[in-house]
This record gives sequence, structure tokens and C-alpha cells, in this order.
Amino acid sequence: MARHNREGSGADQRGFEYGVSYQPDWLKLVKVTRQLETGRQSTKTLFRNPVNGPQANLGDRIRTRITSHDQALDFEVALTDPRAAVKRIRISYALPDGHGREEEVEFTLESEDVPSE
Repeated sequence: MARHNREGSGADQRGFEYGVSYQPDWLKLVKVTRQLETGRQSTKTLFRNPVNGPQANLGDRIRTRITSHDQALDFEVALTDPRAAVKRIRISYALPDGHGREEEVEFTLESEDVPSE
């Protein structure tokens, strides 16, 4: 039986703090990708699961919540995966950039079975 969600935290490229509620037996890490002012892209590991590998059988639901009070960001991803076949989830989130425009920030959730890039 899958275990209850755990709580973690991390900071992105710009120093914004995030909270991560995650399933310890599915989530390996969360990456955050932002466009830099130079036009280049920056990816940073926001959170890494401190547990090395699953300690219980996976359930049939994947659920992860990410929050950032600094940015008024709050979303939760929940999906049913009875075959435990989902390895990566990408979320594009639109944040106001303070200049009347939106900044697209991408979050990548990776499972324990995804090889490192």
C-alpha cells in the first residue's frame, strides 16, 4: 500500500521558496525551468526526494502539490496510473512578471525510474 504524502521545500533560480507535497514512493525530483532575461533557459533541481528508492508498493494515483507564497502559486497534479507507467509529468504555469505580462515557468516531476539527464 502506498504511503501518505510527505512535505519538502526548495528554492528556484531567483530565490523564490517553494513547498512540495509529494508521494515518497513515486517522486524522485522536481525541476523548475525559467527563461532568463538574456533569452536563455535555466533549469534547476527544486527538490530531490531524500529517500533513496521506493519503500512501499506504488498506489494507482499520482499526486503532487507545489506552492510558493512569494508568487501566489498553488497547484496540485493528481492522476490515476493503475499500471505505474507514468515516468515524468511536465506542467507549464503562467505567473505575472510584475510588468503586465506573464512568465511561463515549467515544472518537471520525475519518478524513481527516469534515468538522469
